[in-house]
Order: sequence, then C-alpha cells, then structure tokens
Amino acid sequence: MNKYDYLIVGSGLFGATFAHLATKQGKKCLVIDKRPHLGGNVYCENIEGINVHKYGAHIFHTNNKEVWDFVNSIVEFNRYTNSPVANYKGKLFNLPFNMNTFHQMWGVKTPEEAKAKIEQQKTEALAVLNGRKPQNLEEQALTLVGKDIFYTLIKEYTEKQWGRKCTELPAFIIKRLPLRFVFDNNYFNDRYQGIPIGGYNKLIDGLLEGVKSKTDVDFFNSEYKDWRKYADKLVYTGAIDEFYDFKFGKLDWRTVSFKTRIEDTPNYQGNAVVNYTSHDEPYTRVIEHKHFEMFGQEVYDCPKTVVSEEYSTEYKEGMEQYYPVNDNKNNELAERYRELASKETDVIFGGRLAEYKYYDMAPIIESAIEQF
Repeated sequence: MNKYDYLIVGSGLFGATFAHLATKQGKKCLVIDKRPHLGGNVYCENIEGINVHKYGAHIFHTNNKEVWDFVNSIVEFNRYTNSPVANYKGKLFNLPFNMNTFHQMWGVKTPEEAKAKIEQQKTEALAVLNGRKPQNLEEQALTLVGKDIFYTLIKEYTEKQWGRKCTELPAFIIKRLPLRFVFDNNYFNDRYQGIPIGGYNKLIDGLLEGVKSKTDVDFFNSEYKDWRKYADKLVYTGAIDEFYDFKFGKLDWRTVSFKTRIEDTPNYQGNAVVNYTSHDEPYTRVIEHKHFEMFGQEVYDCPKTVVSEEYSTEYKEGMEQYYPVNDNKNNELAERYRELASKETDVIFGGRLAEYKYYDMAPIIESAIEQF
C-alpha cells in the first residue's frame, strides 16, 4: 500500500488548495516544490518589515463569494483596492481608462464631452481602414479608443510587454478595451478584493497546515519521478510539455524579471503600482510593496520602502515561466499536450503551467476546488 494518497508537484495556489481539501477529508498528501520556499509565485519575502511580492504584484479579486469566504477562512484579507497610475514621459494618468483619465488627457469634464472626443478619433481610425477589418493590434486598438489613448497609454507599454511591435501582434489580443465614463479608479469590477493581512505566506501556511511538504525537490530529477512508488495519484502543476518530455516540441512563454531595491524614504511613489507606458524606461512598471498592506499613518511609521522595477522578456531556459503565448502555433501545440493529459487516469493537471492558460488567483482556487 502506498504511503500517500496524493503526491502534489508544486506548492502554488492550485497545489496548496488541493492539498488542503484532500487533507481535510483524511487523505495523506506529500507536496514537493523545486524552489527553496513554498507558495509558488505568491511567495512574499520580508524586507524592512514589508512583505515584498517576490514574483510580481498579486492582488486577489473575485465575484465568487464561495472562494472569497474560503480564503478568508484561512486568513483575513484587507481592503486594498487596485488603482494603478500610468506615467507617460513624466505625465500621470489614472487607470483603468475612466473620467479621471479623460480629464487628464483632454481637460473634458463630462461623460458627453469624453464620448464625443473618443468617437471622433475612432471615426478617424475607421476612415483610414476604408472598410477593411483591422489586421493587427495597432489597427484594432485605434478603432476602439482612438489615437490619443493608444499612443500615450497602450502602444509602447504593449510593445515592452510582448517584445514585438503592435503592428506585428494579432488583432484578437485586444478585442475590447473597457472605457468607464465615471470617475472611478478601481481597476477591477469584482465585488471582493484585497490582500491577506500579514501577506500571502499566511494564506499558503494556512492551506498547508498539517500537510507534509519538501522544498528544493525537482520532480524530474528526484526519486519522485517514479511517483507510483509513493502515491496513488499525482497532482501536477508544472509545465505540461515538460511532463511529456517535450515530445511534440516546446511551448513558448513570456517571463518577467525584477530589480528590487530599498529606498531610504517612507513613501517613494505614493501608489502600489505605477505603469511606465513609454519606451523611455525599459521596465513596464514599478511596484512599491508597502502600499498593498500599509495605509494612512502606517506608511510613515515604517521609515523605509521597497520598490521593484518589472521587466518583461522572452522566456529562456532556466527562467521562470509566467505567461503563455496565445498565438495559433502555441495554442495548437498545447491542445496536443492537453489531449494526452485527458487520457491519464491517475494524474490531475492543474494551474497556469500545467494547463498552458493564463489564470488570476481566484479562478485557480475555483479550479482546484472543482478538480478535487
């Protein structure tokens, strides 16, 4: 008889949620992770008393009350509201595109004035196309929001993110660009959003309480590759192409890297997230981590601050895989791997890497609950 019901490869939100649910039902789980810590990409490092999001900003948001209640049963969440700011050549604009943005862009004060300005520019863009469909992201975006918003807030930022010109990116990437004709800087429309009080490690530690776990263990280069010796079932959250030894070829990824530093000031940029939308800066955004969990006077009670510049790059061997590249070639390749995965009777594939699909955090937890 095997020692474990489940061997779980990866301790991110999918693996940790699955382990938590299984353990509550009396199942025995072993969680392994190749990193030196648990928690996958939501892991936080404490620097100067600040929880630093080591793998990029993570903001929990959902409309699903069941998921919200579930995470809050592990750790209480705070009231953080994501309201990023865009910096274009030194000028600041509120995001998402709303009446504050339109006022900053054109000085308009009413929704009617803003709509008229955007409609005029959309009409100009459609006239240039002369009846044909947009052929690329640039043409598509111009017909959705017009030239001022596109050239100031979308074009160069998107090119930095994807490492390709907007004229070389497919139109379908940007089918819609939400425009809000109200003064509302809340980036998400979801009913619930926040950050775990005390940081994401509290959430992971709570999910994995009472679960045996091992770090610094690479599934493919350890005894656990022969997992049937140890467990009845495998929960796999790594890259799907690697699981099948790249038999159809390698999937492409985008990745991000960070330059993190301590600043000798209590408040560096006044906001958790500032996007840099021009090519003048090589990074896409700057994160000031304390603003996720410190509000009002707390910001100044903590004398230093930690900021991270975020750089978007093409994935190379040895880097962290972040975002699937959703073009036809990769989608077709991923589908071939998914077909193999669907035939497995005792392996559960879950999460961003194993499904080759971009996920926010709440849907990952939903998916783990469903799969369990």
